[in-house]
Amino acid sequence: MNRRHFLSHAALAAAASTSLMAEAQRPEAQAPVKGPLPPSIAALPNRKAEATPVTVAERGERIARAQELMAKQGIAGVLLAGGTSMVYFTGIRSGNSERMFAFIIPVKGAAFLVCPSFEEDRMRERLDTIPGGQNVRIYTWHEDESPFALVGKGLADAGLRTGKLGVEEKTPYIYASEIAKANPNLQVVDGTPITAGCRRIKTKHELDLLTLANQVTLSVYEAAWKAGHPGMNTADFSALMGAAYVKSGFPGFSSCETGIYSALPHGSIKPQVIKENDIVLIDDGCTVEGYAADISRTFVYGTPSDKMKRVFDTVHKAQAAARDAAKAGNECQSVDKAARDIITAAGFGPDYKTFTHRLGHGIGMDGHEWPYLVRGNKTILETGMCFSDEPGIYLPNEFGVRLEDCMHITPEGGVLFTPQSPSLTAPFAV
Repeated sequence: MNRRHFLSHAALAAAASTSLMAEAQRPEAQAPVKGPLPPSIAALPNRKAEATPVTVAERGERIARAQELMAKQGIAGVLLAGGTSMVYFTGIRSGNSERMFAFIIPVKGAAFLVCPSFEEDRMRERLDTIPGGQNVRIYTWHEDESPFALVGKGLADAGLRTGKLGVEEKTPYIYASEIAKANPNLQVVDGTPITAGCRRIKTKHELDLLTLANQVTLSVYEAAWKAGHPGMNTADFSALMGAAYVKSGFPGFSSCETGIYSALPHGSIKPQVIKENDIVLIDDGCTVEGYAADISRTFVYGTPSDKMKRVFDTVHKAQAAARDAAKAGNECQSVDKAARDIITAAGFGPDYKTFTHRLGHGIGMDGHEWPYLVRGNKTILETGMCFSDEPGIYLPNEFGVRLEDCMHITPEGGVLFTPQSPSLTAPFAV
């Protein structure tokens, strides 16, 4: 499946997509590989058994951490609706609709649920994924009743009759608005400092899952590269990657651009055919137990021009400079600057002239999450944060080169989950 098409339809992945991504949907890329699998793809092992699921105990530690942050920031509770943070804390996967379903973590005491009355039995079946699930209070409402006052009731039953209620950023506005109206004793505020405060620092287990996701993605890319060839259209190349993800045992996403369309960072909807000596740019990744990889590789079947090689070498140096700058204690914006300075010094600046986007985004259970490696972001890097490192140079009506690997932060600098790409003609490290 083409990732950009999938993300626009998947409620749970909505936070990972952007409006620009949606512009590059190509449903035809979902087509299966015609005929037998190429040898490079058929040889891929299924690595599903290597992924260890997140445990209820780990979710308990996450809830305890959220309560610590709420206590420090003077927040009485945080409300989660359908989306990634709900999965992170509860293991329950739920979208959002006109009927509010919410999980509320109070600063003290047990968490509780608010759900439609007719959903109660179904919710009770899923309580075993929530820490202390059998003791979770469930407040229900019928179709002719409002659920919003129940949020305040649940907090009051926990001894929290006034204070700030943090609402997770992906919660529909109507939920937050109606909760505020129904509970004038509560101040509805942004809950992102709590959810992001928990999610942005990865545990060893989370780093292991991200490592596996990135390793699998890179092996898929290499297998597809070996099976691809000039004359193939980009939809068929994406289908190779899709088949390779299936062989590897994890859901994956793919995009492929070539020629002048590689100069569009999120691609084009126009049909494209890979030609000898032209740039090919592939992007996206798989998910392992909900944790996402995001890798880009740029290569040429044939002989790249001197200009292509110069651009590749510049982007390669910029990626390495950003990695080295990504030290715990530095500001997020310093990592973007390290890469942008290299690109500008090579004559491809200034500013966003050819490097048209930020250096990177946080990554974890969402493909794009906080914080972001971009000018103006003074957030201090901490050990355990994870980001994409993806400088690019895009020359309109010529070609683009982007190199992207993900990394985790240490006091010594960023540590890439996958090795840098060596060259345009040998894009995978030996």
